[in-house]
Amino acid sequence: MAKPKSYYFCNECGYQSSSWLGRCPECGKFGTFQEEVVQATKTSAGSKTAGSAVSKPKLIRDVSASETQRVSTQCGEFDRVLGGGIVPGSLLLLGGEPGIGKSTLLLQTALSISDRKVLYVSGEESEQQIKMRADRLENGGGRRQNGELYVVSETVTQRIFEHVDSVQPDLLIVDSIQTICTENIDSSAGSISQIRECTAEFQRFAKENGVPVLLVGHITKDGNLAGPKVMEHIVDCVLQFEGDRNYGYRLLRSLKNRFGSTAEIGIFEMQGDGLREVTNPSEFLLSQRDENLSGCAIAATLEGARPMFIEVQSLVSSAVYGTPQRNANGFDFRRLSMLLAVLEKRCGFKLGAKDVFLNIAGGLRVSDPGIDLAVACSILSSNVDIPISPRYSFAAEMGLSGEVRPVGRVEHRIAEADRLGFEKIFVSKYNTRSLDKKRFGIEIVEVSVIEDAFRSLFA
Repeated sequence: MAKPKSYYFCNECGYQSSSWLGRCPECGKFGTFQEEVVQATKTSAGSKTAGSAVSKPKLIRDVSASETQRVSTQCGEFDRVLGGGIVPGSLLLLGGEPGIGKSTLLLQTALSISDRKVLYVSGEESEQQIKMRADRLENGGGRRQNGELYVVSETVTQRIFEHVDSVQPDLLIVDSIQTICTENIDSSAGSISQIRECTAEFQRFAKENGVPVLLVGHITKDGNLAGPKVMEHIVDCVLQFEGDRNYGYRLLRSLKNRFGSTAEIGIFEMQGDGLREVTNPSEFLLSQRDENLSGCAIAATLEGARPMFIEVQSLVSSAVYGTPQRNANGFDFRRLSMLLAVLEKRCGFKLGAKDVFLNIAGGLRVSDPGIDLAVACSILSSNVDIPISPRYSFAAEMGLSGEVRPVGRVEHRIAEADRLGFEKIFVSKYNTRSLDKKRFGIEIVEVSVIEDAFRSLFA
C-alpha cells in the first residue's frame, strides 16, 4: 500500500500545495487552505472504466469526419441550449442553487427519453424518494413513463461502474458529483481531491464507451461551482440553472459548450407537476398593464438566436440624503453609471442629484448592450414623468458621446417586434442603411443621438 500523503487544497480555486499557505497564490484569497490526506492505491483511477482499448495516433486526414448523431432530450429548450441534443461520449455538468430544480430537470429528461436506456444514480436520495418525484412528474404532466429508466442510490464510483456494466445504459445521470467518492483516494466525499478524481473517472468512462454522462454540481455561496476549477475544464459542457424563486421561472444557460453556442438560453416555468417549456419568452418578460406609466420602456434584446422583448423599469426621484442612490436589478451597475454620466454630460439632463433605480422585469439579467437606448429612455421618462407608449420598442446601443450606435441582427429584432404587434421601434440610423423597410409593417424610427429619441417621445 502506498504511503499516505498530506496535501493542502484551496477551497476557492483548487490550488494544491505541499504545505499550508496563508494566501493562495492562484486566486489571492486568504485562509482558504485545508489539509487532506490522500492515499492512492495501486489500482489505477478509473480501472473499471478503462477496458482493453488502446488508442493509437492517427493522421488527421484518416480520422472520420462524419457528424455524430445527437441524443435528443425530448425537450426543445434543453436541446436548444445543448446545440441540438446530447453528444455521445460527452460529459456535462449542471449547476445551480439548492432547490432550484436541477434534479427535477434531469429526472424529467430521463422520463422523456423513451427510446434510450437511462441509469439515474443518486447520492442524495433513495430509490423510493426518486420514485415519488417520478410519479408526481408523470401523473401531473401526462408524461409517458420510460420503461428503460433504472435508478440506484450509490456513492462509490467503483460500484457505480459495476451497475453500469450490468445495465449497459445509453445515458448516465449522476446526482450529485459532490456526494460521490472513489476508493482510489483516501479522503471524504466532497473534498477537492475526490471531486477532481471522480470527475476524471467519469470523463474516461464517457470517452472510452461513448456514453454521455450528466453530472449535477453544487454551488458555493458566491454562486460559483463548488470544487476545483479544473472540473469545469474537464467537462465538455457547463450548464447553469438559475432563476428567481419569487417568479417561478427558470433559466438554463450554457457557460461552456464544446459542441454548440454559449449564447443560447432555455426558459422554463416551475409548476407543481414539473418544468414547463416557455417557447415565447415575451409572455412573462412583458407585464400586462392597461394604463400608461412613466419610467417603462420595452427593449428588443437577443439571447443567442432568439429575440426577446423585456420591460425596463426606472424610477428617478429627488435624493433624500446627501449622496444620491444608484441601484440596478438585472443590469450591470457600472454600465448604468456610464449611461447616467452620458445623459448628464452630453445631453444636459441634470441627474447627478437624483436617486435612480433600475429594474429588469421578470427577474432576468441582461448583458446585451442593445438595451442601452431603452434604459436611457426609461430614465428620461421617469425624470420628466411622461409615459412611453407600451407599443414602442427600442434596439440600440449608446456611446460615450451620446450617439446611438447600431446593434447586431437588427432585422431579427424588427421582425419580432412586427410579429408581436408593436407600432414603432427605435433603432440607430446606421442600422438602416442596408435595411429594406418595406419588408416590415412596423414603423422604424431612426435616431442618431439620444436627443432625437427624446424629441420623438416627449416633444
